[in-house]
Amino acid sequence: MTVSQSNSEYDRGVSGGDTIMKVRDTSVTFDMDRGESRVLDSVDMDIQRNEIIGVVGESGSGKSMFASALLDAIVDPGQLSGDITYYPESGDAEGQDILEFDKEERRQYRWEEVSMVFQGAMSSFNPVRKIETHFIETLTAHDENVEEGLERAREILRDLYLDPDRVLESYPHELSGGMTQRALIALSLVLEPEVLVMDEPTAALDLLMQRSIISLIRDLKERYDLTIVFITHDLPLVADIADRISVLYAFEFIEIGPTNEILEDAKHPYTRLLLKSTPNLGSPIEDMRPVEGSAPDPVNVPEGCSFHPRCPLADEQCVAENPGPYEVSGGGDHFAHCHHWEDASDAIPMMEEGANRADADERADRPSTAGYGDRSGDPVVSVDDLEVHFEEDTGFLSFFSDPDVVKAVDGVSLDVYEKDVVVLVGESGCGKTTLGKTAVGLQEPTGGSVKFHGEDIWDVKRSGGEDVNWGQIRRSLQIVHQDPGSSLNPHRRVKASLEEPLRRWNKDLDGNDRRQRILSLLTHVGMTPPEDYIERYPHQLSGGEQQRVALIRSMMMNPEVILADEPVSALDVSLRVEMMDLMIQLQEMFGTSYLFISHDLSNARYISEKTGGRIGVLYLGELVEIGPPEQIIQNPQHPYTQALRWATPELNPQEERATEAPIRKIDIPDPKNPPSGCRYHTRCPEAREVCKEQKPETYDAPTNVESHQGTCFRMVDDHEYWESEPLPEGEEGTLGDSGSAGDEGTATGD
Repeated sequence: MTVSQSNSEYDRGVSGGDTIMKVRDTSVTFDMDRGESRVLDSVDMDIQRNEIIGVVGESGSGKSMFASALLDAIVDPGQLSGDITYYPESGDAEGQDILEFDKEERRQYRWEEVSMVFQGAMSSFNPVRKIETHFIETLTAHDENVEEGLERAREILRDLYLDPDRVLESYPHELSGGMTQRALIALSLVLEPEVLVMDEPTAALDLLMQRSIISLIRDLKERYDLTIVFITHDLPLVADIADRISVLYAFEFIEIGPTNEILEDAKHPYTRLLLKSTPNLGSPIEDMRPVEGSAPDPVNVPEGCSFHPRCPLADEQCVAENPGPYEVSGGGDHFAHCHHWEDASDAIPMMEEGANRADADERADRPSTAGYGDRSGDPVVSVDDLEVHFEEDTGFLSFFSDPDVVKAVDGVSLDVYEKDVVVLVGESGCGKTTLGKTAVGLQEPTGGSVKFHGEDIWDVKRSGGEDVNWGQIRRSLQIVHQDPGSSLNPHRRVKASLEEPLRRWNKDLDGNDRRQRILSLLTHVGMTPPEDYIERYPHQLSGGEQQRVALIRSMMMNPEVILADEPVSALDVSLRVEMMDLMIQLQEMFGTSYLFISHDLSNARYISEKTGGRIGVLYLGELVEIGPPEQIIQNPQHPYTQALRWATPELNPQEERATEAPIRKIDIPDPKNPPSGCRYHTRCPEAREVCKEQKPETYDAPTNVESHQGTCFRMVDDHEYWESEPLPEGEEGTLGDSGSAGDEGTATGD
């Protein structure tokens, strides 16, 4: 628990900057039946004018509470205490204590001086009101001239590469996620604030849209002289944008410093462990390890250093004494709350060596035992020329016109073998989940076939099979959903949820046998004591624990293939490696295969590289590239895969990245009306006239690597593509070094 530092080395070190907000000894508490819940614990921070400062931490660490505190917007019955001083003018020595504002001063301060972009854009807009109405309400509430304000809104929307007329006349549901998020950013800027607080503004967006929004934020900061507080759980993302990074753990800042210093040589053990646990494309996978233990309860934060129960450097001093801010660099701008900050680099190396390297090698080699990556036998599940088309119901008007057809999956062929891992990546709406559900028999295809051990599963369901029956298929093909909280019955204890598959498929087991099997698996996945966990309800489990239960439940039936639909996307970055390692361990135990869905290439790379699996890239219902992870990540052949690779944030601040975005337009085309020829040609910077007219076949990649294939004419040396004329730059323009489309182009492509 952090003591106030108003007269500390921290205060002296940062006093030379042009501070726009000063936070001192600020806490947020809630009175609960079981005690005082301290969800922000005596934090101190100076926010410098015109900087972007990143605030990172695990879920529940206090990030959103810190954001709300900056606007004095803590909801009842929460209590905000401490000092938060706002300096509206450069050189202002006095400042304004925002916690002393009356109602009118607070109204002017919020949105006019400090504005906020909330995490869920769709939940921030009223779904029954047009976007323009939200702007008008905001302008009216602050006594602004509506006509002048709307003109300013149009200018901001244009700066965000949106068509102002279309956006303002639309309801929120008529815009894509990326367009809605940009509209929310425009709304937060319409009163020309000095400070913009952004709470997970890209959390729900795809890689390409996320990278585009990050580039736009950099542009907006320069164009509007903004100070930005960027809050996220994603370290690689903030590394791409922030001038400084502040790390929250257990409701207090444990390290603050320049981005490059934090990423290259963090001094707090938690920061170093967090960096090591973050999946990324640059680090060796054997160096990625989860942070052991869990964050403390806000009602029962440990005395002394709050991280000491999980820290490998902890000693008696850490238990007894709360570490103040130690200045760890001569510049006076890097501070760590750790008694042993000088030893952290040696004790927790970012690259393992010696004996530790041997342990890491053993851990990395473990999944690659005989059978993994072996695709010489017959496939367990085989999809051939698969089509899943949905007709969109237009109500009464459907009697007078043909319904729109969404080609969610269109002509995909894919085999999944024993002990195989196939990771499907791509943007939202590209068909990943539809393909996965169809492959495991949860969605009937409209064309092509899905075979289980050579028998069409839908023929088996309708007419029976020679060697398998529908019950065997249903038992052998399972799913782990993206949100474990919604897939577990909230009214049933863990024991009841896990007993159900055993009751149905293992009728020979009695109650004691079922209980012992459940206890054994809970122990295996680290949920100890298991006798405690089996009596809990889902809401009494953390997100990681809920996902473990969901994974165990799917394994209870000893399935041959599991569809894992974004199984780690809802987890903190510190838990993702741990969960994927657990999935690999269970794969060894049960001999199952995974069809793993992810929008994150870093997660895709981790699990596929450790298991000898493959990565498949989907775009608008088509499989545009598939191959080993090292080829997909390091040598992608399809321009869309290259764009995904470019958009994936990196932890290495020295990583050279292309300044020009390899994509014409941000937004994905309407799946009801996909482009002709190669569906990617409207966004592809390499597109030529032939790409509009001809649909590419599946070609072997020129990498001479088995199983690496793609659907791009550029993979064929003697194709007529090379003699075809390049496509002219469309009205949308081309994404430049800002990562944004020119002249309203992104709006027209949605």
